[in-house]
Amino acid sequence: MFDAASSPGQNRRPLPPAQSPAGAVPGPRTPSSARKGPAKADRSGEQRDGRQRDAFFDNAKYLAIVLVAVGHSWEPLKSDSRVLQGVYDVVYTFHMPAFVLISGYFSRNFDLSPVRLKRLITGVAVPYVVFETAYSLFERYFNHNPGQDISLVYPFYLTWFLCALFVWRLTTPIWKLVRWPVPLALVVAMLATVASHIGDVLNMQRLLQFLPYFVLGVSLKPEHFRLVRRRSVRILSVPVFATALLVGWWAAPRMNAAWFYRRDSAPGLGAPWWTGPVMTLVMFGCAVLLTACFLSWVPGRNTWFTAIGSGTLYGYLLHGFLRKAGEYNGWFDHAWLHTPLGEIFVTVLAATVVTVLCTKPVQRVFRFAMEPKMEWAFRQDPVELARERQRRDHERAKVSL
Repeated sequence: MFDAASSPGQNRRPLPPAQSPAGAVPGPRTPSSARKGPAKADRSGEQRDGRQRDAFFDNAKYLAIVLVAVGHSWEPLKSDSRVLQGVYDVVYTFHMPAFVLISGYFSRNFDLSPVRLKRLITGVAVPYVVFETAYSLFERYFNHNPGQDISLVYPFYLTWFLCALFVWRLTTPIWKLVRWPVPLALVVAMLATVASHIGDVLNMQRLLQFLPYFVLGVSLKPEHFRLVRRRSVRILSVPVFATALLVGWWAAPRMNAAWFYRRDSAPGLGAPWWTGPVMTLVMFGCAVLLTACFLSWVPGRNTWFTAIGSGTLYGYLLHGFLRKAGEYNGWFDHAWLHTPLGEIFVTVLAATVVTVLCTKPVQRVFRFAMEPKMEWAFRQDPVELARERQRRDHERAKVSL
């Protein structure tokens, strides 16, 4: 193994190829870029190591984060419009499940190897600590709420996703081991909805109720995504979404939208205990159906927003500060914003803002918090060090020739 550290020209055994950890979704890095010495992509999307990024997933991540930001911007406005409330309910039926499902798909190769654990810490755990602290301080000083403490066991606002992703990732080997992972995860989620004693620690209700979508993503294969991208599925998705919008309009005044947030148990929402498991199954079926329809319309080619799709975690975590600032300062109280034209304006503005927050300049500014290298915090892997030296020696040898 240490022969690789010798000077060029000596006989040496080639080191085994480096394994790249599964990328985070939403996340700033893809699986091929998660290892040390990441391959950067040029404007065409082709990476320097010769591999091509899949534009479909970058496009899907971008469109999903736009729906998340738009949905957040509708919250203060939806009570004045039954149409907006119906559309809001339809979007909330699938936008976070789609987000979590794609996260699971890119986590399917996760194991407890040092490289992947390091990526989990720097790409998920550290951003969680940073943004949990930042959001808590933002709430304390900008909303004049001195009672808001900084607590890493009680996720505040958007940080619940990072906390959940950290736990979900660690359990990935279990879901790859069991025979029926998705049904088992559904049982766990159903039991969570009847357990009113589950508190807010780690936002456990959300962690458990969204778990089936992550496990489904872990269980999916590339051919499943090719299946939903067929033209027949794209055509069928039109009447499906039309029906969903009609049902959403009908159900708007009749259904408690808190079911979509998955923050509470059925007793916590004032419903009989048995409605929790029933709603879990119904909403899982609806979410998977609408997610398939959504993915069927995601373009598979490179578009103007394809490159932005690699920075969705930036947009997800940063747009929350602007959304909270609007809430604290009464920006949504203007009467004009509660008109149809105002709602359209807010929708376009939210989509534009989250798009800007996903761009490369913003990523460069906040990379210290989102993608810290933290080499000082980890022991160096001798194999990785030897492989890096071998790569540099090889490059120097080519230059000398």
